[in-house]
Amino acid sequence: MNRRNFTLALAATTFGAGALAQVTRPIRIVVPFPAGGSTDVIAREIGDAMARNLGVVITVENRAGAGGSIGAGEVARAAPDGLTLGLATQSTHAVNPVVYKKLTYDPLKNFSIIGEIGQAPGVLLVKDSPQTKDFAAFVKHVRAKGGQAFYGSPGNGTIGHVWGEQFKQAAGVQMQHVPYKGASQLMTDLQGGLIDATFTTVTSSLSFIESGNFRALAVSWPKRLPMLPDVPTYAEAGLPSNNEPTWFGLVGPAGMSDAVLQPLRQAMAKALQSEALQKKYLGQAVFVSNRNADEFREVIRRDTERTREIARIAKISLD
Repeated sequence: MNRRNFTLALAATTFGAGALAQVTRPIRIVVPFPAGGSTDVIAREIGDAMARNLGVVITVENRAGAGGSIGAGEVARAAPDGLTLGLATQSTHAVNPVVYKKLTYDPLKNFSIIGEIGQAPGVLLVKDSPQTKDFAAFVKHVRAKGGQAFYGSPGNGTIGHVWGEQFKQAAGVQMQHVPYKGASQLMTDLQGGLIDATFTTVTSSLSFIESGNFRALAVSWPKRLPMLPDVPTYAEAGLPSNNEPTWFGLVGPAGMSDAVLQPLRQAMAKALQSEALQKKYLGQAVFVSNRNADEFREVIRRDTERTREIARIAKISLD
């Protein structure tokens, strides 16, 4: 065991009394997406809460690129000493392993799982118009366009791309995918009528919905959302296979010992029990799930296989 690993493991034995206080170097959480986005905020809030519980400094570093695979790969290659953690998302751990031919990591073999932080509902978002007054009207509108309907996503192989193809397959409609280099121009084109829809999260689109210019037609959540009570779930709309939300969790490099993992898992679980943190997340339409490592591992495995079938049918494949 190297010196840093030994220090962390030794401190772990005193978790109940200021655990990890002997660690002099900050723990870092690598966020595989740009600063300022929802994933960045989620990581910073859980990092701050865990830092208070552990009595150590936790910083966030953004390593964006390639749909999150650059940052996730950096975590996979790090030393398993507990000083490098990563924010795992559905994109990094269930989509990228399927759509990228030359990915440098395996979503399970190359990571130690800490646990799931929370889940975020997806949403079918359209410009408000008579043709899109509700889910049934939108499906009718898409079919009437005879393959000339378009949906946008932040890029090829993104979760928005996968959700769009999943919708097409489940609803039995034809739509063409338009990849963008981010959300700004996508939303401009959606409002301008250049594309017909986008498949995104409530977290990133709630302000647009509240503006009155856009309409949410369905959400991927077990029941109607408190912030969108008039919007049906996909299951209510007749597409139960589309009703799964996206998720966020914490991971570290493979090979982390139990002595290193356990205080991190306990600190995360304790942080997520905080009503204050839950309220912060709910304000961003993120619902705390606090699934343990085994449960989160199964979520990753299940959604990777689900994505694999969607991508196979849609022929989504990236170099």
